[in-house]
Amino acid sequence: MALMKSGWLWRQSSILKRWKLNWCDLWIDGSLVFYKSESRKDYENRVSLKTNCVNVKSGLESVGVCPPEGHPRENLVVVCLKDGSNVILCANSEDEALAWKLTMLEAKRNPVFTYNPYDDTYQSVGLDSHNAIYINPGSAGTHHIWIHREPYDDGIGEQVALGLLAGMAAGAALRSFLWMPFWFC
Repeated sequence: MALMKSGWLWRQSSILKRWKLNWCDLWIDGSLVFYKSESRKDYENRVSLKTNCVNVKSGLESVGVCPPEGHPRENLVVVCLKDGSNVILCANSEDEALAWKLTMLEAKRNPVFTYNPYDDTYQSVGLDSHNAIYINPGSAGTHHIWIHREPYDDGIGEQVALGLLAGMAAGAALRSFLWMPFWFC
């Protein structure tokens, strides 16, 4: 698997809100992994940006977060997760924080690649049925095929129409039951 970015970042713990220095690796599959040391022997935490990340903020965008002592607020990087929690990081400089933010957003947006060791190639696996990129190696280089479906053409109109029809049928059936006491009188 290819490594997109790695380096030392300060990370705020979720329970005691203490800052600790971790080695961070951002892999091409969207995994943000935190290690205790640069040797990568055992990891402390792993966050999947493709499935859990909602937004990434850096610098002054991160409101209500205090950086570690000796670091300005511009060095902060906040990863907002789907469950409402945040992964709060602090880089050594404002440029590095912006680089981490852009790399995280790119890793979140990129398709998933799988490695085939028999052919020594990477094959893309689409995240959903709407957008997919397939990369096939060839003798003339890499061929890219982009399959794109418009976001408004996903069949939601059919689902709404079926829901309205089912609601009208259920309403008509219940309305007829309301007249039942008058039929037996």
